[in-house]
Amino acid sequence: MTTEHSPVLEFPAMLYGTTAAILRKVRAEGHWWAREYLKTGVFPQPRQMRQVPPGEVLVVRPGAEFGLNHPRWWMHMFVGVFTSLDECVQKEERQRTEDAFESFCLSTPWGALYHAVSPPPLRSAERMANRLAAVLRFWDVLQGLRYAFWFGRKYTLEELMEDIYRKTLEAWCPGGPASVREHMALTVERMSHATRDDCLEAVLRVIPVLVKVDTDLKHREVLSDPGFLRDRLCALPLEDFEDLSSAYKYTVAVQLAAWDRELGRH
Repeated sequence: MTTEHSPVLEFPAMLYGTTAAILRKVRAEGHWWAREYLKTGVFPQPRQMRQVPPGEVLVVRPGAEFGLNHPRWWMHMFVGVFTSLDECVQKEERQRTEDAFESFCLSTPWGALYHAVSPPPLRSAERMANRLAAVLRFWDVLQGLRYAFWFGRKYTLEELMEDIYRKTLEAWCPGGPASVREHMALTVERMSHATRDDCLEAVLRVIPVLVKVDTDLKHREVLSDPGFLRDRLCALPLEDFEDLSSAYKYTVAVQLAAWDRELGRH
């Protein structure tokens, strides 16, 4: 088992290869994981691990690299495991299974990385705090790699977390540390103990930043009105608000687009 103290970093071997091969391996591994969990109530380590040398490039987002038939680490394809798990588990057991699987993943550097870069719903403050905390635990071993997130550029771990989370970190801890790692640690602490009002205020702080950069929005003035936003956020169903409560920029941006379309129909 690989831990944050291991001198050798290993990731599941199924995520290395061509995309076609990885699709098959991920599906098979997901089915195997489901069978093992149904038998024992726990998720075992992947059946085969592969060493990740320092400086290795990991593709963590679709479209970040061409050459789908060239062997490399296609980390974002791990999403196929979730589909495979659902295929093998009764509908009423899926949420419990997914929660257990996420907990297992967050105990590993590869699972922590995936859940930070591609966090599945729900993206509540509590869940996102756990996900960011997992990345922080494995920071030292993950920072030696490079990440393909936008095409044509390779990110350090700090640059990757900066791109994905700096707006969220600023929403929770305005004017926080320049170091992304330190800013994340402070945010995790606040998120972990956040009330609904704390979450509401964080979301209200991130929205103007997103409205400013989203040129596709047609009702920017209304979507910048604090009164309108507060009323809309308070009126959301509990689960919908929970999904926004971390101020994760992609989830909030989707909600803004939905409100923008609704305003256009009136």
